[in-house]
Amino acid sequence: MEIYDAMKTLRAVRRLRPDPIPDDVLRRVLEAATWAPTGGNVQPWRIVVVRDGEKKARLGSIYAEHWAAYTKIHRKMLEGAPEEVRESNERMIRAGDYLAEHFTDTPAVLIQCFNPKIMAITDANLDRISVVGGASIYPAVQNLLLACRNEGLGCVLTTLLCTAEPEVRELLGIPEPWCTAAAIPIGYPVLGGHGPISRRPIEKMVFADTWGAAL
Repeated sequence: MEIYDAMKTLRAVRRLRPDPIPDDVLRRVLEAATWAPTGGNVQPWRIVVVRDGEKKARLGSIYAEHWAAYTKIHRKMLEGAPEEVRESNERMIRAGDYLAEHFTDTPAVLIQCFNPKIMAITDANLDRISVVGGASIYPAVQNLLLACRNEGLGCVLTTLLCTAEPEVRELLGIPEPWCTAAAIPIGYPVLGGHGPISRRPIEKMVFADTWGAAL
């Protein structure tokens, strides 16, 4: 695909068919992830491709538990919101419900791991949540998502399994000091899959020289 078309139509696709992904397609998607930049070109990440049914079932059970807790809080927050906001969020929740219910059927779940010991985390000592380390992890995820778009695969970046990291590490044999950064279920879409997305315009997102100054 033309790269801009891929970017502006890359949706979070949570309804996935159980059809297996051909090995050559999966390899292309994973190779795209390796092309992403990382600090010092260290590539402090690895991916565990989970296709084993029993392991997917266990991951799905963990995911469903945390998804139920998340949606309960999310629906509470939507009370009193404008109707269009509620409808949009309910659509997202229904798609998430489908993923939680069919997690085991997902042909592949990619667990993105990282090693903080070999990363330059330059904001570690600031009085706020550290995010800089993600610069060497999530560009690879985005490359992977765009490659899925190009291959006609549905995909979604999820982080709920990170809340159960000890269980996930034990299940998949992830050694110390490696941690988890994301789980990306991929497969061919049940419905239309990717398409036009809704985002804020650059006038709301980008400033000129000073915060708040119009570009």
